[in-house]
Amino acid sequence: MNIIITGIIIFVVTFLLLSWFAKQKTQKIAKGVRSLIIILSLLVAIILAIGGRILFSLPLFFLAISALKIKGLTAFQIWQIWRLLNYLRASGRYSHFSNNNQTRPSSNLSNEEAYKILGLQKGCSKEEVIKAANGLQKKIHPDVNPNANTERLSQIVNEAKETIIRSEFS
Repeated sequence: MNIIITGIIIFVVTFLLLSWFAKQKTQKIAKGVRSLIIILSLLVAIILAIGGRILFSLPLFFLAISALKIKGLTAFQIWQIWRLLNYLRASGRYSHFSNNNQTRPSSNLSNEEAYKILGLQKGCSKEEVIKAANGLQKKIHPDVNPNANTERLSQIVNEAKETIIRSEFS
């Protein structure tokens, strides 16, 4: 009997929701959906941050913002930054919670790692290296993004650019 009552309730709620959608203007619906996406992504970000996964919650929030076509990062750029963060965390060069990365020398960046960080293939031109590094810097530079954690990322991008230029074009 409970299944029948639950089915009727779901049917009535669905019917009311669809009839409301049919009566509304598309701009109002789009605005409501955008607001709902922001609210839900904030809730998911808060839940994941409480769970100790801050580096997972921020990209999720930024992906929701990029889906809304707000000026800023695109979903592909967010995905690239997310890959860069994971790669740097796995290699021990970046940690969200400790500040000891600020003093750690990182002059041991290999050419292969530098190409991965900039998202380039070997054999590219010097202009492509500079363009890729500048593109990343426009998104993560501490002057553009005042978050203290972007300082180290900015240093790593500069180091990757310098490593490629020093080894390939000198």
